[in-house]
Amino acid sequence: EDGDVLVMNDPFMGGTHLPDVTVISPFFIAGRHAGFVANRAHHANIGSVYPGSMPLTTRLDDEGVLISPVKLYERGRPVPESVRLLCSIEGSHGESGVLPADFRAQLSANRKALARLNGWLEQMIDPWAYISGGYRALNAYGERMVRKVLSQLPHGCACYEDYLDGDGCGERNIKLRITLTTSEQGWVVDFGGSSDQVGGNVNCPLSVAAASVYYVFACFLPAYVPRCQGVFKFVTLQAPKGSVVNAQPGAAVAAGNVEASMRIVDVLLGALGELGFDVPACSQGTMNNVAIGSASESNKWDYYETLGGGAGAGRCHDGESAIQCHMTNTLNTPIESLEAHYPLRITRYELRSGSGGAGKHRGGEGLIREYAFLEPAQLTLISERRDFSPRGWNGGQSGLVGLNRLNGRKLEAKTTLSVNEGDSLLIETPGGGGWGEVG
Repeated sequence: EDGDVLVMNDPFMGGTHLPDVTVISPFFIAGRHAGFVANRAHHANIGSVYPGSMPLTTRLDDEGVLISPVKLYERGRPVPESVRLLCSIEGSHGESGVLPADFRAQLSANRKALARLNGWLEQMIDPWAYISGGYRALNAYGERMVRKVLSQLPHGCACYEDYLDGDGCGERNIKLRITLTTSEQGWVVDFGGSSDQVGGNVNCPLSVAAASVYYVFACFLPAYVPRCQGVFKFVTLQAPKGSVVNAQPGAAVAAGNVEASMRIVDVLLGALGELGFDVPACSQGTMNNVAIGSASESNKWDYYETLGGGAGAGRCHDGESAIQCHMTNTLNTPIESLEAHYPLRITRYELRSGSGGAGKHRGGEGLIREYAFLEPAQLTLISERRDFSPRGWNGGQSGLVGLNRLNGRKLEAKTTLSVNEGDSLLIETPGGGGWGEVG
């Protein structure tokens, strides 16, 4: 109803992982439901016992507070139980009943969107006919554009596979396999042959696997083609239930959203390359997740960031260096902001020279980032491409694998440990693959 607001982060009901909280508001035209506005924000604290809420776990329950879709507001009034649930994530707000500021910001974004929609539609003679007709026209336009593009792309069937390094809980060499069939009717992406879901949290809910596939599909469309149902209905996804790309409810999934999603992109691009599509070499293939904080009641803080690396080279270009690629959807955290708000110092931040794969066009360089700890903290690293390097394409060489070190000692790709004042964490991110044989 008008004035309702829903909130959710359930990975198995359209979410990604628990830190990503979605706030959804319906909008109405003269009492008729006309659509939704929504926004999704990543919360560095979603109630996990591990600072940064990106832990190495084997159960969804340990990753934070699960919010299956509930009304946060009903007919414009806050729902007390839901407010208490969100307040419980940050204990300092629990007694006041005042929503934490990040959730209030998400509410405000939806309210602004509704106000702008209403202001825009009030200018129309018949707002309902305008918006409903616009939906149909947009989808029809998208469908026409995709049919035209599909008629010009290579058709056939190909298989490709690659591996995740591991899940941080004992499983290694986790296979992601795709059989891709392309035709004028669309793409069929079959994940049969991929590994079963694992104990650690690199599993994907189906929504994450779908988003990764849709992203690659969209990359082959002109920029003016809208991202709508008229477009994505040409993609058919087949993912065995209980596999690493279609994990069952209750499975741990925090890292699937950030790591398995990147590998899905690499594997699908590989299959497309086998069919003759013009594809780049593999990018760094990881988000290099760094979660740090203190659970001390007297000094509680959470920090989380991802790090860029090398992009894969292509037929006409070298790969970009020290950049966030593909599914990352985050940017560089400025050193000034980090050091102003947290007991951390960045002592090195530079390109990782020579990490990009050689080729006619060279892969992009990774980066080096070094953290100095000014007080004891809990550290969690979730990274990939520490065993399996980003592949080159068309004769190009692979990029270098990444490397994590604490005080000079090599760390596992995925690890949780305590650090002390004066400790130093060094992360070297992978380079991108090269394209084409060296002249």
